[in-house]
Amino acid sequence: MGHNHSHNHSHSHPDLKGRNLFISILLNILITASQVIGGVISGSLALLSDALHNFSDVISLVVSYTANKLAKKQASFHRTFGYKRAEILAAFINASTLIIVAVLLIIEAIKRFQNPEEIESNLVIWLSLLGIIANGLSVLLLKKDSEANMNMKSAYLHLLTDMMASVAVLIGGLLMKYYQVYWVDSVLTFIIAIYLIWMGFDLLINSTKVLMLFTPDSIPIKKIVAEINAFESIKNVHHVHVWQLNEEEIHLEAHIDFNEDIMLSQFDVILHKIEDYLFDKYDINHVNIQPEFGKDDAKDVIVQD
Repeated sequence: MGHNHSHNHSHSHPDLKGRNLFISILLNILITASQVIGGVISGSLALLSDALHNFSDVISLVVSYTANKLAKKQASFHRTFGYKRAEILAAFINASTLIIVAVLLIIEAIKRFQNPEEIESNLVIWLSLLGIIANGLSVLLLKKDSEANMNMKSAYLHLLTDMMASVAVLIGGLLMKYYQVYWVDSVLTFIIAIYLIWMGFDLLINSTKVLMLFTPDSIPIKKIVAEINAFESIKNVHHVHVWQLNEEEIHLEAHIDFNEDIMLSQFDVILHKIEDYLFDKYDINHVNIQPEFGKDDAKDVIVQD
């Protein structure tokens, strides 16, 4: 005898997200192609690693773009939540690839540092400038959405680190051109990779928490249970689950024991108060309560099934 209730949020320009991602995909395909050609001709590892990184960007942007489109699809009998988790999954995949790319870069940088090679620096300088401009544009396009959305943040991070990589390649190119310091190429590659791991790890942890249905950090279950227990005619709150479906929705389900055998209409009044309280105070927008009276079941707040 559950009861479900949801508050709708208004979403601002979801189509802009998709459009901006699409532009970023095109820009990145352009950079990747030119950097691969340039890297092969000039012999610059930093350029080739940048191209690899850009290619992983193209893939991550496509993943984000697809997830963004899927998330808008309607729920159905086969998919009662629709594709609302697509974006969290995309963030998880992108964070993982970010870390894998970084590890590959570190291995390459160490190898190259042990035997630096001469590099055609003019090409490196021009192509890194192209990378800075194209990635810079993409970063600006995605910046606003990245603050509120894990999927967009994962795409944004790929692009931001890429822009920094291009800046590093540019510095390397200039040092090689004027000072013949060829080891800079590897050192910069190494620094970029460490930064990638640092950023990607955080995103990986956050998206994993959501996928594993962990309680969101902002939700103090013990406190909520104590506060609901204080409501009139409620005897005890138990069997609680709180999870995040995606970044817009937090769900709470619980069993509530009542002091007396109240009527359904009375339960609805209390339920409404609980819903409003949970939404106003904790942003929990889906509440599912199972009312009970004298039912013989486990009364622990967290029940191990």
